[in-house]
Amino acid sequence: MMPLWTSDEILSATGGTLSGAPFEASGVTFDSREVEAGDLFVAMPGSVADGHDYVAAAFAKGAAGAIVSRAGANGHGGPHVLVADVAQALTDLAVAARERMTGTVIGVTGSVGKTSTKEALFAALDRFERGRVHRSVKSYNNHTGVPLSLARMPRDSEFAVFEMGMNHEGEIAALTRLVRPHAALITTIASAHIEHLGSMEAIADAKAEVFEGLDRAGIAIVPEDSPWRGRLVKAAKRHTSRIVTFGSGEADVATIHAVRSEHGGSLVTARLVESELTYTVAQRGEHWIANSLAVLAVVEAVGADLALAGLALADMDGLKGRGERHQLAVGDGNFLLIDESYNANSASMAATLAALGSEREVTRRIAVLGPMRELGDKADELHAALAPAVLAAKVDHLILVGEDMRPLEEALHGEVALDRAENVDDAAHLLANLIQPGDAVLVKASNSIGLARLVERMAGGVATCST
Repeated sequence: MMPLWTSDEILSATGGTLSGAPFEASGVTFDSREVEAGDLFVAMPGSVADGHDYVAAAFAKGAAGAIVSRAGANGHGGPHVLVADVAQALTDLAVAARERMTGTVIGVTGSVGKTSTKEALFAALDRFERGRVHRSVKSYNNHTGVPLSLARMPRDSEFAVFEMGMNHEGEIAALTRLVRPHAALITTIASAHIEHLGSMEAIADAKAEVFEGLDRAGIAIVPEDSPWRGRLVKAAKRHTSRIVTFGSGEADVATIHAVRSEHGGSLVTARLVESELTYTVAQRGEHWIANSLAVLAVVEAVGADLALAGLALADMDGLKGRGERHQLAVGDGNFLLIDESYNANSASMAATLAALGSEREVTRRIAVLGPMRELGDKADELHAALAPAVLAAKVDHLILVGEDMRPLEEALHGEVALDRAENVDDAAHLLANLIQPGDAVLVKASNSIGLARLVERMAGGVATCST
């Protein structure tokens, strides 16, 4: 098997100096806990921990080599490349990886759905080019995660899908110039990061920076139903003339017909640019219909197989923290736990509450909701604005976590039974005493709230996932 990196290639990319014997690396990581035999360990500095303190541990776990910016007293315990700046060296590796890759690169951003859509795209493309599709893992979408994901890209990849995120203006512009996508997709624009950017228009403009990485032959994929469609299209036209919209109505890729499928997802017939396709989406909720259209728009645009993409969408399970479903024992029966604990903003809250409301054959609908972050002075307003979605979902009982959820409680005017929890442990205790057989429980908040711990506690490590 061809190595991911040789020490000579690392030296060429970074301009560093090798100490020790030449080596070959089969992987790249900057987290010593993730080191596997044959990996290149990148000793990234940090505000909490310095990777240089873990170089010896990385070699003890089988690392093939390391990138460091200072020499170790005992040589670090293995071969290493000494550079002036480790973070820049990782970026240099990313540039070199992108330069040698001759396949098709796809960039994905958006306020909502970018990780789920990235995973669905990976699944669709991997059906077409099995084992030769690369993507960023987890939500590695920032100034360190994107270079790491690029550095991990095998040189013979036929497709690669990279997620790009941001908190401030200019961040996606920098990332997309590293990724240099052939196709760039924006999923949904929502109020996430409005604290830093100040307005929805500014958020749309920041997301539209993803098109700056396209060349004139590149393809921009834009949500038709976004209030900022025109703004996104205008931004895309500065970089490419090839623009595809997805959604409803006059979109290039649009829903002709959609109904709920037997197993809770959706059966969709879609009009594409050059064909029509009927397919099943395993994931529940109307937002997943939109995600699926985005996937198909990209698959068609890059010349992959649409029928195989449809099969991938039918088989795709829920992602941890993003819709994973657990059937768990309680009393003499089971209850359904829907894990949406990874992140939250106004659009995703409304979408997942709607999906909870569509659950059939359940005794009660329970929602454990925590705060949405990075909303600035609009936080109270946006939390209160969730009330119509809660009522439309016919939620029987709410558990609201934290003082930030009080505006929602007040906006509901006592129309829904609810408990208030001071923290995650309190919420877990309340839920454990509340659930009964036949309940469906949605857990959702911004990741920093830590509701994933509640899910782990309830699942107990022995949950049965269902679709």
